[in-house]
Amino acid sequence: MKKNILTLLLLATTAIATAQSNTWNIDASHTNVKFTITHLVISEVEGSFRAFDGKVTSTTPDFNNANIEFTVDVKSIDTDNEDRDKHLKSDDFFNAEKFPQMVFKSTSFKKTEGKNYVLIGDLTIRDVTKKVTFDVTYGGTVKDPWGNTKAGFKAKSKINRKDYKLMWGAVTEAGGMVVSDEVDIAINLELSQAK
Repeated sequence: MKKNILTLLLLATTAIATAQSNTWNIDASHTNVKFTITHLVISEVEGSFRAFDGKVTSTTPDFNNANIEFTVDVKSIDTDNEDRDKHLKSDDFFNAEKFPQMVFKSTSFKKTEGKNYVLIGDLTIRDVTKKVTFDVTYGGTVKDPWGNTKAGFKAKSKINRKDYKLMWGAVTEAGGMVVSDEVDIAINLELSQAK
């Protein structure tokens, strides 16, 4: 009996020791960070951030319970309009000089059903940190033609910009907001397993 218990303890210890964390880095050339906001109540304006970095650490092949860290360079904002981009970098919105990065750190990444996951974490914009939830779809894991292991995800969320002190606002003649408070976020993410 004692031998069986010792054997089980030894197996459990070995399993814990061999459960290695795999680190995955952002493949920036195959990743994009986009946002959409309503303009004048009647249409939408899209934008993106061109510079970002991050990593994912996982102990399971399906990434369940993985830890995720992601940073975005606010100065890399691009809405295809130089004047608008300059305004977004100003203190009316991001104040990119004082707060050059947005930072996300996960607190939970759980598989729900099939390839669907829920990602919860702390998002910091300017000097404000709030909990946000992303709906995530796992695209799968493959080896590319050069022998690198890649994994793909799509993540979507919605935040209220005013929660993060992005306070600028103007009103149309009809009484509607020039830009909405709600912002849709969409991230297409490709990861490359670290060697």
